[in-house]
Amino acid sequence: MNFKIFIVEDDPWYAQILRHHLSLNPDYTLEVFETAKDCLDNLHQQPNVVCIDYGLPDMTGDRLLARIRMHNSTIPVIIISAQEEIAVAVDLLKAGAKDYIIKNDHTKDLLWQSLINIRENASLREEVAELKHELGKKYTFENSIIGQSVALKKTFKLLEKAINSNINVSVTGETGTGKEVVSKAIHYSSARKEKPFVAVNMAAIPKELVESELFGHEKGAFTGAVNRKIGKFEEAHGGTIFLDEIGELDLNIQSKLLRVLQEREVVRVGGNKTIKFDVRLITATHKDLKEEIKNGNFRQDLYYRVVGLPIELPPLRARDQDVLILAKHFVDQYTKENKMPTITLSSDAKDALMKYNFPGNVRELKAVIDLACVLCDGKNITAEDITFHAVREDEVFTASEKTMREYNADIISFFLKKYSNNVVLVAQKLDIGKSTIYNMIKSGEVRQQK
Repeated sequence: MNFKIFIVEDDPWYAQILRHHLSLNPDYTLEVFETAKDCLDNLHQQPNVVCIDYGLPDMTGDRLLARIRMHNSTIPVIIISAQEEIAVAVDLLKAGAKDYIIKNDHTKDLLWQSLINIRENASLREEVAELKHELGKKYTFENSIIGQSVALKKTFKLLEKAINSNINVSVTGETGTGKEVVSKAIHYSSARKEKPFVAVNMAAIPKELVESELFGHEKGAFTGAVNRKIGKFEEAHGGTIFLDEIGELDLNIQSKLLRVLQEREVVRVGGNKTIKFDVRLITATHKDLKEEIKNGNFRQDLYYRVVGLPIELPPLRARDQDVLILAKHFVDQYTKENKMPTITLSSDAKDALMKYNFPGNVRELKAVIDLACVLCDGKNITAEDITFHAVREDEVFTASEKTMREYNADIISFFLKKYSNNVVLVAQKLDIGKSTIYNMIKSGEVRQQK
């Protein structure tokens, strides 16, 4: 890849030495200028890096650095100087120089390494930008919210209003309806999509750590605070913060969160510096916050601050043919991720899916389909491959939702029964280590079948 380097050096002999040395890399394209003015007049060429002599005849290095950064602050600048004063070097680095190299016998090698580092960092930034772009595509409405039902189309209308404004959004719905997926879709379709999306599950954080997690803490703020910690609101600056299960917040933290949202600023635990932030807030809960307010568990003033645009996600049982649309999507997703041939859903499998109530919603459907892909013959999913995790087949599912490890345990148990407890064979079939199976048997997660 062509990497354009400007060398600004008023000593022609020294400039040619640098040009010759850097020309050893065929990817480098070099331009040499004797004055600061010539460099500034050619910045439209968009160099990847500028190497400047600090003692130019028409402009000092610090002034040229400032002019370059005014033109384009993303262009890396390396200062090469005969001055060995540390204070000068520190000031230039604070002003935005990427490196400060002293003119001596090692200058060429130090410059070579500095350019390598700058180029690697540029490649890393491009890779991160590309990953963000791909992540954004993944969470566009058409890629992340699958379905065509009337109930979902009503939700789409509200989502469109959400992405075209900066209003806070509160997402409600049963467990497994996809509240975080919807929140990501709003963020990655909004004007904030290039900035961070920070998700925080309030139910998963110990009560005594919530304040530190949200607002950060200073070193020594409490026992165990060995370093400064940036809080989630600071981390999400410019982007979106998603507070999942906000109904689980302790009343004391609720009052502090209210102040933070009102003032749009935080103070880290143990600190006294006020830190401004700019975030879009999306909250989610499966609880009825109005009922929680009546019961004294949620502050009414905080509710009015976070409710913004309320979006209620419909349960899967209210989405008609979306069940089959989603089922096919999850089958295709599973086969693609596991590099498997195409798998189809048989008529009896589709009938079984349509008759089931799916109390675990989309999350449960995905788990059912993933398991069916494992259990089927590799070509076609039949009703026999569909396993619903109900307490009994004739009663409504009331058990708590399972973790991925629990679903894995179900799969292993099924295969142990199918292959008469032959652990080695089951490990080969599932492409996992036999020690994993033995450990899960020992812990009681997996039962050997009789």
